[in-house]
Amino acid sequence: MGEVAEIWGVGRRKTAIARVMLKSGTGKVIINSLPLDNYFSGLPGLKESSIEPLKVTNLLNKFDILANVSGGGKSGQAGAIRHGISRALAKVDETTRLILRKEGFLTRDPRMVERKKPGRPKARKRFQFSKR
Repeated sequence: MGEVAEIWGVGRRKTAIARVMLKSGTGKVIINSLPLDNYFSGLPGLKESSIEPLKVTNLLNKFDILANVSGGGKSGQAGAIRHGISRALAKVDETTRLILRKEGFLTRDPRMVERKKPGRPKARKRFQFSKR
């Protein structure tokens, strides 16, 4: 892996969309102009999961990551960042693509929130049944 100018990847999860830029560097991760630790402060699981593709491919300190995320909540945004990083890494090298595919990071998670139905308080919940 030589010098990489910049590689873009778009990730999606639930209603969150992340535009991720990878460039050669020292491993800095900036999300919406905040460091990774500040953006996911108090949520160590999301912090770890969002940079998991770099750990799996052993490229943690080889790239700087700049991500713009919009929509959804923190969990969806972390998933979108992970998907975006994976897509960008897949463009770098074919061997990383195989590793990421095996881990399931290149597959877009299709699960979305189920819509609320009429006559019910939520999507599946029903009001209490009363016989009389």
